[in-house]
Amino acid sequence: MTRPTTRRRLQAAGAALAIAAGALTAAAPAQAAHHACTTPGLASGWYGDNQARLQQLIDQYGSCNPYRPSRNKPVAVFDWDNTVVKNDVGDATMFWLLRNGKIRQPADWKGTSRYLTPAAAQALTTACAPLARPGAPLPTGTPQGAACADEINSVYGGSATRTGAAAFAGWDHRTTEPAYAWLPQLMQGWTPSQVRGFAAAARTENLAAPIGTKQQVGTTTATGWVRYYDQQRDLIKNLRRAGFDVWISSASPQPVVEVWAQGVGVAPDHVIGIRNTTRDGKLTTHLQGCGTVPDGADSMITYVDGKRCWINKEVFGVRGAAAEKVQPAARRQVFAAGDSDTDVTFLRDATALRLVVNRNKNELMCRAYDNSDGKWIVNPMFIEPKKQKTGPYPCSTTGYTDHDGTPAPVRRADTSIVPDQTDTVF
Repeated sequence: MTRPTTRRRLQAAGAALAIAAGALTAAAPAQAAHHACTTPGLASGWYGDNQARLQQLIDQYGSCNPYRPSRNKPVAVFDWDNTVVKNDVGDATMFWLLRNGKIRQPADWKGTSRYLTPAAAQALTTACAPLARPGAPLPTGTPQGAACADEINSVYGGSATRTGAAAFAGWDHRTTEPAYAWLPQLMQGWTPSQVRGFAAAARTENLAAPIGTKQQVGTTTATGWVRYYDQQRDLIKNLRRAGFDVWISSASPQPVVEVWAQGVGVAPDHVIGIRNTTRDGKLTTHLQGCGTVPDGADSMITYVDGKRCWINKEVFGVRGAAAEKVQPAARRQVFAAGDSDTDVTFLRDATALRLVVNRNKNELMCRAYDNSDGKWIVNPMFIEPKKQKTGPYPCSTTGYTDHDGTPAPVRRADTSIVPDQTDTVF
């Protein structure tokens, strides 16, 4: 009696296994379809074959490609002003601060920048000192404060006083730009949260203003509008969807870029702007350092070679002197985008593709058009593109700016000189 019972049990067990196997087989296609990977596709609106080149980057390095040697997220780094947006969010914030009286009277104008010349400090003192006590906001949005607003704006925008005297001296032209750094330094006395509030107010105004709007700042007029580039917004969105680690590196103040970057889905912890030191939660006139430059030395901001240092430090965790050096390919961004000579170094560090928005900047366009390794692509500005540059870029003579500000030839990695280049993408 036991044998038939055992046989029946075995038959029943076999039938159950067959049913289970059938169920698994039927479920397999549905499961595979559920986990199918679709590479994001870029929207149109690019020059020449740039869309195809960018799509190729996403296809090759995105998370759908199983052949990547490392499963670490590939890094993409964008400059901000005139790369992701049209116009400059630092400028927009400075103009808002002046119109709304949000720059505090410093104890001593010489203390706002170690590079400020005596002539500039005196001009600022003369124009602004009588208006408010140290620590109090200057009334630069009122008629009585117009001369102060004009002097600040002249030093910031033209690196000169209203009478034409040089406003800054003695800086390393490959690691800092005193006028850019001066904006966050003039935010001293406010908290980062308060500055983000100022930036948000300026953002609202500048996005609402029609293209071409001018605004009055002191007794002069200035650009009064900003727009996100739709193509860059789409590119950032799709890079992130494809598994890229997307960062912003900007020579505008950290709290300001944090506010604007959220409009393209980049979180504050992926923004690298000019960073102040703080005291009791408030910004000081001193800046954080990078590499061999300590906090408070104020000489290494996110500018030219300084962008390399800050990207190495914040994105790849490199510390000390090594942060100022080119890293092995595995510890560098695969993609970079920029529009100015300030972006040259971090663009050169990108290992796969480099996007240049053409604003006729000498060193950057020399390197992009020379395209010695085939990894550079050039796109006209997406809004109000510049006309073709009439003469060649002076690559072989003065296209490069040395550390002391001296012009020199642009050289390739092998030290050969880049010949003059013709502007062909406009």
